[in-house]
Amino acid sequence: MRETRHFHTRRRAALTAGALVFALSGASMAAAGNYEFLAAPQTDLNRVFRLDRSNGEVGACQYGLKEGAAIGVTLCYPPGEGARAGVFSEYALVASRHTGEGGVFRVDLRSGMMSICFVLNETSVVCTPPAK
Repeated sequence: MRETRHFHTRRRAALTAGALVFALSGASMAAAGNYEFLAAPQTDLNRVFRLDRSNGEVGACQYGLKEGAAIGVTLCYPPGEGARAGVFSEYALVASRHTGEGGVFRVDLRSGMMSICFVLNETSVVCTPPAK
């Protein structure tokens, strides 16, 4: 009887540890999938926008040439006015089909609100006020 109780205690401890490992790995996987990336529709621009799907924060990066170097650099633009983290919701990026458009639409999938986000003066990403 004592051996059976000891076996069940060890089994319960192993199951609890396994559940904890599963929960922690699931949480890290959820956090890792929180971003969406979308290239600007402009055909002669190598810019990619990054969106935090939970809070709507938008940034962007592009390739840049570096004088005298064999390879270039990654130029990134931080979130600026209207592009910083906002209300917790469910956001997505949508590109227009306009080949000369350097910006993208940020849409709030829950409210239907939309903003246009673009790089302003090669310093930061800005977004227009949300509208429906």
